[in-house]
Parts: sequence; C-alpha cells; structure tokens
Amino acid sequence: MKESELKALVSLLDDEDKQISSHVQEKILSLGTGAIPFLEKEWESNLNPDVQTRIEELIHTLQYDLVRERLKSWYASPDQDLLTGMWILATYQYPDIELEKLKQELEQIYYDTWLEFRPDLYAYDQVKVINSVIFNKLKFGANTKNFHSPGNSMINVVLETHKGNPITLCVIYMLVAQKLKMPVQGVNLPNLFILTYKDDNHQFYINAFNRGLIFSKQDIENYIHELHLVPQQSFFEPCSSLEIVRRALRNLVMSFEKMGEHAKADEVKVLLVEISEGGDLGV
Repeated sequence: MKESELKALVSLLDDEDKQISSHVQEKILSLGTGAIPFLEKEWESNLNPDVQTRIEELIHTLQYDLVRERLKSWYASPDQDLLTGMWILATYQYPDIELEKLKQELEQIYYDTWLEFRPDLYAYDQVKVINSVIFNKLKFGANTKNFHSPGNSMINVVLETHKGNPITLCVIYMLVAQKLKMPVQGVNLPNLFILTYKDDNHQFYINAFNRGLIFSKQDIENYIHELHLVPQQSFFEPCSSLEIVRRALRNLVMSFEKMGEHAKADEVKVLLVEISEGGDLGV
C-alpha cells in the first residue's frame, strides 16, 4: 500500500461513523507489522489526541501480534534456545530491543569471567570465580527494593541495571557458565528459581538471588519441609528452557497484577497459553 493511501486511512480513524473507523482499523491491522514505522511517523505528526490514542492502540496490537508469532515459532523450534525465548518475552515491553545486542552484552560478561576462569579448577572453585566476577566485580544482584517490578523479568533491563529477580539472574549466570563449558542448569524450585551444577561426580546447587550461595540437596529438602510441600523430583533436577520461559512469563503476569496493570497481565497470560500444552498455565 502506498504511503498516501495509508495516510488517508489514518485520517479516517476518528470518523464519527463507528463502522467506518472500525473498518479502517481492521484494514490497517491487516497490513501487519510493516505498517508500524509509518504509524509511528503519523503519531508524531498528528495533532489530534483521539487519533494519536488510536494509533498507539494499533501499534501495540501489531507489536503484540508479532510477539505471539515469534513465541509460537520459538515453541515449535527443535532447540528452544533460552536467550531467544527471554528476548521474545522482553519484546512485549521493549519491542525495539535486538537479540544481537543481548548476545553482545552476555559475551562481554563471559569474557570478563573467562579472564579469571580456569577449566582445571574444582567445581566449587569454578563457581566461586563466576560468583566473584558477576556479583563482586560487575555488581549483579537481587532487586529487593522493587521485587515486583516487571523490569525484573526483562533480560535487557537486568543486563542494563544489574538488578533482577531469581529467574533472570539465574538465566544470565547459566548462559555464562554454559559458555565456559560448565554443567550448570536451572531448577524449578517452588517460590525460588535456582541453579544446579551437575556432572557424573557432583551435584550441588547455586542461589543466584543470594550472590551465588552454594548449598546441598539436604538444604533443599529442609526448604521443602518448611514450605509443607511433598518433595518432587523436579525440585532437585534440571528443567528445560521451555519451563524457564514459562516461569518467567508467570512472574511477569504476577508483576503486572501487583502493579494494577490487569490488561497487560491478561495479554501475558495469552502468551503463556501459547506455549503451554493443552492450555495448562501450570503453577
């Protein structure tokens, strides 16, 4: 569609005839995400606040549709790459964030860690090196002041502020550790996402939300007992990238609900359904 035709459509967005304005919105949405740059330009030049509001709604709908499409493609992909999944989640709130930029930022953290890392170190000492770089040198840590902020679930925000929730801190830690060839994976513990270092000789656990604190299986058993829960194998063993992204989406739903942003919470619930078997939202 020519720019002049798009311009004409936008001019009809505030038509008093609701049928016409509704038809115009449907027509613009049918153009897909390619219409977003034009709509953004129109928003800047338009002086009618009602039209601006409708343009904002159209842009959000198109961007949200793109997030859904990307998430469905990711869900159907054989590898379900973790960083890609977390990037897609972040584009819900930050549609312009680029995956390549996140890769470069993680590469820098890896490089800073690699400079001090030695593969011949004992497992505990390898973890202590990562802890030293991530939590002491780079000052990553728990966002305890604004624990329920939606930004805590956005990997781009956490990479920028160095503050996050258990799952995003674990994801960053895990991606760096795995690039260093360490057998570190995520564990879906109730109320707290953690990591496990697991190979043929060792298995112990790491709490990235508490500066990389190392603890044992017995500590998890005690924690489960305190929560009055029945122990499950999943509380001790590695989980998949899919489970991690699902949990990050559930965290985001909770954050938006705590902030009173119920429309956003509902949209993220739909994203969660897209990657849940049989529409099961999980717990």
